[in-house]
Amino acid sequence: MKHRKIGNVMTDDVVRVGHGASFEEVSQLLARHRINGLPVVDDDDKVVGVISGTDLSELTGRQDGGHQGGGRADGVPRQPPDGRTAWQLMSRPAVTVHPQDTIVDAARSMDRHRIERLPVVDEEDRLIGIVTRRDLLRVFLRPDDEIRAEVIDEVLVRSLWLLPHTVTVTVTDGVVRLEGRLDRHSEIPIAVRMAGQVDGVVAVVDRLTYRVDDSPGQGGAAS
Repeated sequence: MKHRKIGNVMTDDVVRVGHGASFEEVSQLLARHRINGLPVVDDDDKVVGVISGTDLSELTGRQDGGHQGGGRADGVPRQPPDGRTAWQLMSRPAVTVHPQDTIVDAARSMDRHRIERLPVVDEEDRLIGIVTRRDLLRVFLRPDDEIRAEVIDEVLVRSLWLLPHTVTVTVTDGVVRLEGRLDRHSEIPIAVRMAGQVDGVVAVVDRLTYRVDDSPGQGGAAS
């Protein structure tokens, strides 16, 4: 089993800003779309950095001498007097992912860099989407019936070539319980491992038995 790919969960309608955009333009985009960050792209739509509302607020806070109230009444941070552009305000290099990366890869990257969103780029670093922590959580917090269906279809039927009724699969709060009798002992760890790799599974309870013990040195006794 392979974890779901970024390309399956990303949003392809991305709010972005050019590297020459003004502080005001960036602030207005963040406020209008109610987001806290967006990628900065060059003239070829390649991601060159990321800028966040936190970056802007910290800048205006410093220029206000640390006093509160660095924003306007409409919630947009006040334009700093030095006229900086997105290129000067952004964080770089941008932390990005590719559509073929897994959601586990993305989650680890977000945790390592302490960020909430990742621009998704193609092989030439052009922006094609964005994935947020919320997108990943929706995968990890999948409904139990959806997880059960995938375990039966992808693990038991397609991978182990079993009839669906061979193993009883129950899922409660992401915990998968496998009960039934398989032909060979060696199939049990495979079934348990693959079930555990299904997105959204937090643990697997093994209640499987076997007809033939095909372990090395065993005489084929049934369990």
